[in-house]
Formats: sequence, C-alpha cells, structure tokens
Amino acid sequence: MRAYVELVRAPAALTVLGDAVAGAAASGNPLRGRRALLPLASVALYWSGMALNDWADRDLDAVERPERPVPSGRISPNRALAVAAGLSATGLGIAAWAGGRDSLRVAVPLALAVWSYDTVLKSTPAGPVGMAACRALDVLLGAGAAGARGALPAAAAVAGHTLGVTALSRGEVHGTSAPVARAVLGGTALSALAAVAGPSASWRHRLAGLAAAAGYAATVGRAQLNAVRTPDAASVRTATKAGIHGMVPLQSALAARAGSVAGAAAVALALPLARLLSRRVSPT
Repeated sequence: MRAYVELVRAPAALTVLGDAVAGAAASGNPLRGRRALLPLASVALYWSGMALNDWADRDLDAVERPERPVPSGRISPNRALAVAAGLSATGLGIAAWAGGRDSLRVAVPLALAVWSYDTVLKSTPAGPVGMAACRALDVLLGAGAAGARGALPAAAAVAGHTLGVTALSRGEVHGTSAPVARAVLGGTALSALAAVAGPSASWRHRLAGLAAAAGYAATVGRAQLNAVRTPDAASVRTATKAGIHGMVPLQSALAARAGSVAGAAAVALALPLARLLSRRVSPT
C-alpha cells in the first residue's frame, strides 16, 4: 500500500479538490447534489496522471530517482500503467455520474490532456503549457461545459500558476537558472493579481479573496524568491513543493471573490493536512 501511495503522490491530491470549487463558484453553478462529487473526479484523474508519469519516466527515474516505486521494483511498469488507466476510467465515471454529459464534455478532454502530457509533451518545450492546460480544464470541470465561459478567468489564473510551477520543477534534480526563477516569481505575482481582479459578490467576498491571495503570494513567493537567489536543486525542490501547496490559497481566493466564502474555507482546510502528509509522502 505504501508503494501505491507513493506512486500516485496520494496526499498531493488535496491540492486539486479546490479546482472544481473555484470553477463552480466562478460560473455560478454551485457544487450541489451529485455535482458535489466532481472534486473526486479531479482526484482520480490527478492520481492517474501521477501513476502514468512514473510509468513514462521509469528509465529516467532508474538513474535520477531510483527510490521511486517503479524503478525500485516495488511496482512493475505494467501494474503502474494499469493503475493509471483504471484511475482515468474512475475519474470519467465519477464525472459522468455527478454531472452527466455537461461534465463529460470537460472531463474527457481533461483525461486526454493528462495522457498527452505524460506520454508526449512532458519532455518537450510544450510540457509546462500541457500541464497548465490540465489544471485549467480541471477548473472548468467544476463549472461544466455550460458554465465554462464564466470560469475562464479563474481557469487562466490557475493555469498561469501551474505553468510556473511546472517550469521550475524541471530543475528539481540539477537546479535551474536565475532568469527562469525570476520569470516564475513574476508569474506568481500575476496569478495573485488575477485572483482578486474582476467583479466580486460583495466587499466581504472581496476582502476574503484579498486575504487568501495575500497568503498565496507570501508563501509561494518567498520560496520562489529564495530560488532566484540560490537556484540549486534543493531550493527548486522547496519552491516546487511550495507551489504545489500554494494552489490551495489561490483556489480559496478565487472561490471567495466569486461569492463562495464557505467553499473557500473548506478548500483552505486542505492546506495544513497536505503539508502534514507531505512529510511522509513527497508531492513531487
């Protein structure tokens, strides 16, 4: 069981629950009834991507990260691929049951984007863009195809953050360059601004969104600033982990500003748990 938890980076899935919450709030299509299960579809698709990542990277990991489940022999490549396929099917099934065709019209492209990233795009210059597309579609999953237009600004904010984190994560083994780290830090500032820009339900919602966005900018920005100053592998890994966890306050800011303070608070509760569990299972 420990090997499978590591394979899918299980605790890191806590950082994707808020994508659907932010998308639903932005579109005005709340997660009620069966739709409340849409975040679980996000989790299943995220886990499928993690398992597929390790299957696709098995040869590289044998050199750079031999402790991972596949190169260490704790899980066979075929089993990792089967887990990825099973979790993708589970995610699509949950989306279909929770939101019907409206949700499937987003979930199917999301699943295809996940598989395209891991098997084709990841090692190319388009890799960070491919990952950003995955997270943007995950936000739109909460809105549904019918409400996607209203959720596009929220999806763009999450995508911009993801683009930076993914670009920076490429230096987890060998380090990165100061210009790359500076560009990622600038992107974080833009994502924070995007989270609070635009109309708000009330001044209270605006204030809650500002508070969450400030927490996002402070925690993620501090780690990325350290990577600018010292762009070695250790600093990049720390900044990448901060960026993954930083998705939570960003999602909270988006949900709160759009009018769902309760949703934002529920999403925020995932952050301390994710940080606690990351001490046992690395999210990267």
